[in-house]
Amino acid sequence: MSDADVRVTARRTLIVIGLVLATAFALAFVYATRRVLVWVVVAAFFAVALKPLVDRVQRRLVRRRALATLLVFLATLVVVAALATLILVPLVDELGRFADRAPELLRDARAGRGPLGQLLERTGTRRYASEHSDQLRDLGTRLRQPAVGVLRGIVETVAGLVTVVVLAYLMVLESPRITGGVLAAAGDGEGERLRRVGRAVSRTVTGYLSGNLLISVICGGLTYLVLALTGVPFAAVIALLVAVADLIPLVGATLGAVIAAGAGFLHSPTAGVVVLVFFVVYQQVENHLLQPLILSRAVRLNPLTVLVSVLLAAELAGLLGALLAIPAAGIVQTLLREYGPDRLRRTTPGPAVPDRPDRSAAPGRELG
Repeated sequence: MSDADVRVTARRTLIVIGLVLATAFALAFVYATRRVLVWVVVAAFFAVALKPLVDRVQRRLVRRRALATLLVFLATLVVVAALATLILVPLVDELGRFADRAPELLRDARAGRGPLGQLLERTGTRRYASEHSDQLRDLGTRLRQPAVGVLRGIVETVAGLVTVVVLAYLMVLESPRITGGVLAAAGDGEGERLRRVGRAVSRTVTGYLSGNLLISVICGGLTYLVLALTGVPFAAVIALLVAVADLIPLVGATLGAVIAAGAGFLHSPTAGVVVLVFFVVYQQVENHLLQPLILSRAVRLNPLTVLVSVLLAAELAGLLGALLAIPAAGIVQTLLREYGPDRLRRTTPGPAVPDRPDRSAAPGRELG
C-alpha cells in the first residue's frame, strides 16, 4: 500500500471516529437537556397555533406586534383561568363538605353501615382491612414519606408551565423577524417554498387543535347526558373536567372515566356501573372512529396514518408523544410533499383545499 493510500485510509478513519464522537456528544447533549427541549417543543407548538390569531389582531385592531401578542396571550390565560375556576371552585366546596363528613363516614364504614359500609361489607374489604390493619398502617406511613418529592414535582411543573408560556410568547413576538430573516437568506425561489410550507404547518397545528376541541366537546356533552340521567350531582362540573382531560389523546378518555365513574359510584353503585360501561364503549368509539375521522379531516391525514402515528408516538415518547403525534405526522407529510423525491411527492396526498396566496402578509415577511 502506497503512502497516499495510507493517508487516505487514515483520513477516512479519523472522519468516521469524528462522526461517531459528534453523534455521541449530540445524543448526550439531548439527553442532558431533554427537559428544556421538551419545553421548547411544546412552546413552539402553542406558538404556531396562536400566531395566526396574533397576526389577525395586529392587522385589524392594533398595529404594534407586542401589544397584539400581549392581548392574545392575556385572552388565552383568562379563558384558561375561567375554565379552571368553573372546575375547581365546586370541587373545593365538595371536598370541604366531604372533609366535614369524613369522620362520620369512617365510623359507618368500620361498622358496616351506610352505602360505603355496605359496599365494603359486600366486597369483603372491611374484613380484609381489620385482619391486615398493621400492614395497612405501615403502608400509610410509607405513602406519607414521599411528600417532599411530590411537592418538588409540583414546583417543577409550575416552573415548566411558566417557562412554556414565556417561550411561546417570545416565539410569537419575534416570528416576523425570524421568518423574514430566513426568507431573505433563502432567496426568492426557496423563500416561496418555505412560505408555502409555513402556511401548511400552521394549518396542520390549528386543524389539530380545532379537531381535538371538537372531540372533547362531544365527550363532555355525552358525559353530562349520562351523569344527568343517572342523577349524579355536579354533572356539569364533572363533564367539563372530563372534556378537559379528553384533550389528551388515547389516555384522556381513561382519565375522564376514572373521574366520572368515581363520582358515579359515590352516588350509587348503579350509577357507577352505568357510567363505567358508557366510558368503556365510548373510549373504543373515540380512539378508533372519532379521532381518526375528525382529525384526519382537520389535519388532512388519512385515518390509518392518524391512528398509527398516535400509537407509535405514545409508545416512544409517552404522553408528550401522544399529544404531538398527529401534528408531527402532518408536518412530515408537508415536508415530504415539498422536499421529497418526485415519485414520493406524486404519491403523497396533498391538502384537500389548494393553497391560496396570503395577501395579508407582505412578500418576504411571513411564513404563514
